[in-house]
Amino acid sequence: MTDDESEAIDAFERLGLTSYEAKVFIALHRLGSGTARDVASVTDVPRSQVYSVAESLEDRGLLEVQQSSPIRYRPVSIDEAEETLRNRFERERERAFEFVDSVKRESTTEETQEDIWTVRSRGRVDDRVVDLLSGADDRIVFGARLSELVTPEIERTLEERAAAGVGVVVLSRNDAVRERLGALEGVAATVPPAHREDDQRSGRIAIADNDSILLSVVDDDGSETAIWSSGSLFASVLIQLIEASNAATADSGGA
Repeated sequence: MTDDESEAIDAFERLGLTSYEAKVFIALHRLGSGTARDVASVTDVPRSQVYSVAESLEDRGLLEVQQSSPIRYRPVSIDEAEETLRNRFERERERAFEFVDSVKRESTTEETQEDIWTVRSRGRVDDRVVDLLSGADDRIVFGARLSELVTPEIERTLEERAAAGVGVVVLSRNDAVRERLGALEGVAATVPPAHREDDQRSGRIAIADNDSILLSVVDDDGSETAIWSSGSLFASVLIQLIEASNAATADSGGA
């Protein structure tokens, strides 16, 4: 068996066929049509098993049976088989997700949804930051310690929201970050209040309106982990605490 054929059999199995069904279906397309003996001669499916496998494939609408002696089998066309499997997949998909949706509705009527979520890996944090910023209607506060934490997609989102009338403030001690984002139309960039001069772990902060927030840390190996919350009491309280702390720090620094 070639690697390509093995991969094709694996693919058919993922579509719901058994290994024997996939092998018989492929064998019949190789032959055009044939008896159980013919099929067994070009595949490792025992002749005694070909009959039951062919019956199953017939039930699935993937082959036709000629009532002759001996019985002959002919596969349906590739297009017809593809359409049959696609329709079957769609039915199973609908059945599966309809059930999950019903279970979800039942559970949310009695339980409170989680308020805090964790995201790991740089790419997934990138995506979550963009998602939160894109949903802002009133204001955005975005901060990043490192230049590489400001992706082109984040920069583009900040620019788009500012153009839409959203107030955008960028906080960073990194000169390159402030210069890059402060150059965007409608974006104000400033240095945040000092907390710890030796901070080497903070990653990003993203606040959208008064109800969505993301905070991340960067490990020594460069990996990033973030917590985020949106539309929750936790998010609104944390935003208030952070802003109150920043205001207090700024006041004491200016005293």
